[in-house]
Amino acid sequence: MDFKTILTELIIKATRSSGKGGQNVNKVSSRIQLFYDVLNSTGISDEERKLILHKLKNKLSEQGILQIDVQEDRSQLANKKIAFNKLEDLLINALKKTKKRIKTSVSPGARKKRLTGKKIQGEKKQLRQKKYSAGEE
Repeated sequence: MDFKTILTELIIKATRSSGKGGQNVNKVSSRIQLFYDVLNSTGISDEERKLILHKLKNKLSEQGILQIDVQEDRSQLANKKIAFNKLEDLLINALKKTKKRIKTSVSPGARKKRLTGKKIQGEKKQLRQKKYSAGEE
């Protein structure tokens, strides 16, 4: 993955933000929308593209475009930096190989401990029950 090439392929839009900022919100376009076309990117290899498309399928549009919106800060520059960091984190996490899970079983000691705990709990409940004999009331 060549992040410098990816940065040149990005489409960046600045729009008016919502939320805190008072009059600043109405005047300044501080919200950043970042668009990254995963399908047509030259900054990633075909294998990396497949991994990204698979792992980020819920974040991609139908055209294979990844959109990141940031309006956390009042300044456009700070939001741009946050957006770049988010994109980089997303791509790095998507390209990590997931470790295959090794099935394990419950150890005999843990199984015995669980069963003794259940037995103790059952005995407590037995002691709490009221015992009635046939002739009493």
